[in-house]
Amino acid sequence: MPLEMNKEVFITCAVTGSGGTQDRSPHVPRSPEQIADSAIAAAKAGAAVVHCHVRDPETGAPSRDLGLYREVTDRIRDSETDMVLNLTAGMGGDIVFGGVESPLPAVAGTDMVGATERVAHVAECLPEICTLDCGTMNFAEADYVMTNTPGMLRAMGKMMTDLGVKPEIEAFDTGHLWFAKQLVKEGVLEADALVQLCMGVPWGAPDDLNTFMAMVNNVPDDWTFSAFGLGRNQMAYVAASVLAGGNVRVGLEDNLWLEKGVLAENCQLVERAGTIIENMGARVIGPEEVRAKLGLTKRAPKG
Repeated sequence: MPLEMNKEVFITCAVTGSGGTQDRSPHVPRSPEQIADSAIAAAKAGAAVVHCHVRDPETGAPSRDLGLYREVTDRIRDSETDMVLNLTAGMGGDIVFGGVESPLPAVAGTDMVGATERVAHVAECLPEICTLDCGTMNFAEADYVMTNTPGMLRAMGKMMTDLGVKPEIEAFDTGHLWFAKQLVKEGVLEADALVQLCMGVPWGAPDDLNTFMAMVNNVPDDWTFSAFGLGRNQMAYVAASVLAGGNVRVGLEDNLWLEKGVLAENCQLVERAGTIIENMGARVIGPEEVRAKLGLTKRAPKG
């Protein structure tokens, strides 16, 4: 199919993630204050959307602590910088098996909870967007599986929709898009869906352009999509996604480097993405335009 370049592009900054990157760069934020400050700096640099996880402030380990989410959300909303808030709902579905000869019982690192608990911080904080990882997947680790069953996804997706929070479908492979379309067909998700194409995450969709275009071609015409590539290919996927008609995601969740030997800050990655977008002849749009485009509801600071 012919490419139709996107001329009005929004940038999402994935601020910190849940990977073990906290000791690989001093710029990966840990505390709620650091995460909020990094999100604000990214928004000032041109990110319309900030995608936030939380971490234990002392160890940097990923967390689902509702109080940490509340603090990050309040700090962002109390700031004078506008941005669309996107919270992860990807945690709580982690299984680490006990090895190839004795996989059960599951071992340390397993974190499996019910749908209501997985969405509890979304219900409490009411961001405009939250993520919905639309499938089960093997990650790079030997015995770790990210678990999202069809039943769990139907339950979580309905909760998000009922809360008035727009799910961002995280698609790590074409089958995830297939199931997302089924959720729309069933009415679990609204028809004007939002999807993030996640490229190069082992062992999902590889980050070659043929696979990327297969993913793009499986996104319905009335959906909005964004995309990212991991590591050294992050900026290449800024250009590829815009050219293919999409929006872009950058940030320290996906890539720690500005260039070889130079560790990045979130705001620097956003600035570089903005330069690429503008040099392609497109325009970077802000949070109000994103809300209008996606039909989002902005919540006021906590009173």
